[in-house]
Amino acid sequence: MIAFVINPGSTSTKLALAHIESGGDPTLPGKLLVTLTRAEVSHPDDRPPHDLARLVQDVQDATREWPTPDAVVARGGLIGPLSAGTYRVTPDLATYALSSPYGEDAANVGPALALALADARGVPAFIVDPPISDELLPEARLTGLPGIERAARFDALNARAVARRAAYEAGRRLHDARVVVAHLGARASITAFDRGRALDTSGSEGPFTPHRAGHIPAGGLLDLAYSGLDRAALDRRLYHEGGFFALTGTADLRELERRERQEHTVKLVADAFAHQVAKAIGALSAALPGRPDAIALTGGIARWESLMDRIERRVSWIAPVSIVPGELELEALAEGAGRVLLGVEAPRDWTHP
Repeated sequence: MIAFVINPGSTSTKLALAHIESGGDPTLPGKLLVTLTRAEVSHPDDRPPHDLARLVQDVQDATREWPTPDAVVARGGLIGPLSAGTYRVTPDLATYALSSPYGEDAANVGPALALALADARGVPAFIVDPPISDELLPEARLTGLPGIERAARFDALNARAVARRAAYEAGRRLHDARVVVAHLGARASITAFDRGRALDTSGSEGPFTPHRAGHIPAGGLLDLAYSGLDRAALDRRLYHEGGFFALTGTADLRELERRERQEHTVKLVADAFAHQVAKAIGALSAALPGRPDAIALTGGIARWESLMDRIERRVSWIAPVSIVPGELELEALAEGAGRVLLGVEAPRDWTHP
């Protein structure tokens, strides 16, 4: 099977020609073999990054010499809280995503872009695990204040793909396993998967990251909010000027990996990050109805080997630990389409929220 894979971003759109085959293990039918040929379309500074007509033309030009696919698959937009899975793209879904009431997101053009390319090739279009896939337990949503609830905002596409891979390493299908995934990138989120369902997540309350402050005490947050900052300045402090950058003066993790050997302050910050991640993994493990079969560490920060070693030593007593540096978003999209094309899973139909 062949799929065109599209992952829109704010500065570029990543593309892949995916060749998808069955893994050949009847006990793990969803374990597929995916080979990617990658490409990328940059978004020039002189036009809006999501000028759909121009983006469609650019992607068509970039894929013109590719063979006819069996499907086109894209990262889905903010199309409402819904269960994870592979969804058919319809004109209604694509239109809704473009003007999503849930906010702006680079992925909002994904469904329309996939549909345009799929219609031109006469094949179906899909999206996989949209950004606000929401399967949280009711008790995971409540807080101590009525009207304020926790939301399932986490890196669903990569986290689920990594959870599936960790389950396979444990000899299980994701829908038969319990897995805790720590996505450690520009954002950090730790998520508990129980037999395929993301039943709880730290979301934005996770550890700090290169630029994000992560979870901070409520009293400190109130002090910051009443310090004279307006909302834009507060957001900037929390989401762009916090984390490793605020604590060490840089968000360059390769530089920090070198500096921590000589600088006590950098080592302390790295130890604090490892402590927060390990603590969150323990908390999300306790949210499961039984002991996890696997723990997975993923995202860009997972390339910092000594830091991952510290986290693994702290949590390996809970379950075996897999480390998957970077992200698997293109692979996850290809696999989601492949499971439908190969009959492993049925596609889902989106309904208007």
